Amino acid sequence: MPIASSTTTSSRLLSLLSMLQARRDWPGGLLAERLGVSERTVRRDVDRLRELGYPVHAVKGPDGGYRLEAGSQLPPLLFDEEQAVALTVALRIAVGTGAGIEEAAARALTTVRQVLPSRLRQRVDALELSAAGPGGPQVDTGVLLTLSAAVRAGEELRFGYRSPGRPEDAEPGPPRRVQPHHLVVRAGRWYVVGWDPDREDWRTYRADRMTPRVPNGPRFAPREVPGGDVAAFLSARFKGSGSADAWPCRGEVILDLPVAEVAPFAGDGVVEEFGAARTRLTSGSWSWAALAAALARFDTEIEVIAPSQLRTAFAELSRRAGRAAG
Repeated sequence: MPIASSTTTSSRLLSLLSMLQARRDWPGGLLAERLGVSERTVRRDVDRLRELGYPVHAVKGPDGGYRLEAGSQLPPLLFDEEQAVALTVALRIAVGTGAGIEEAAARALTTVRQVLPSRLRQRVDALELSAAGPGGPQVDTGVLLTLSAAVRAGEELRFGYRSPGRPEDAEPGPPRRVQPHHLVVRAGRWYVVGWDPDREDWRTYRADRMTPRVPNGPRFAPREVPGGDVAAFLSARFKGSGSADAWPCRGEVILDLPVAEVAPFAGDGVVEEFGAARTRLTSGSWSWAALAAALARFDTEIEVIAPSQLRTAFAELSRRAGRAAG
């Protein structure tokens, strides 16, 4: 009998904890109704959760109730099955973020896996995740926390910046300043997107090249990233576009190759079948010369449809190749 009673109490505590995690405020009467017990029993269960380290606070008001707050220490956590699987997937992906947390993520993954039910453990172990391409440079976790805190507080960042090509042990250049609006990870690299008050323009900085200075500068009024979408803005900058998320140079050609041989190497280009063994390809790049060079990689006859700038770029590329061969 005592064992059955203990089991029932433990199950009810887990249900109570799950409910408190699901929403901010719970009236005591509603908790009692959902759990099928008296409000007095709810009060006792709340006391048991507090003893386990969960900071459950009483909420004043007409109905009264309870709220699970953030505490000073990490108590045991409760996840449903979907959350547990999502957590393990996220921990596996964490190795490719370049945030310097690979070892901690691996230890956390081992901890979570050990407590998973057998059927969930089998699902997780069946996941094969691999990084697509080389990982980005490592960024000190403390630097990321400092940058994130400045973004959240709306405070101007003062920092040294190591320009491309300079060795990692070189002294940082003259201090810079930026009003940071977003901390973004893209292709394994971390970037700060912000407004440069000295140049009066938006700038993007690689976090692994930044050395924050203390203290931060003054607070600033938030601005909206051009276009309102930081991901699209960053993508446009990497394409050499100052506004829209599109290549500034786009051209259309016909290749003497079937679609099946073009599509895997067309990137974000548009591929269309053009006859039995020919392909129409619309593609873009940051310059006409770069676009002509990229299209020449297909190693086949190329017919330029448009525009004239692409034909000019091919002609100049031909002259350069001739000089190199001579």
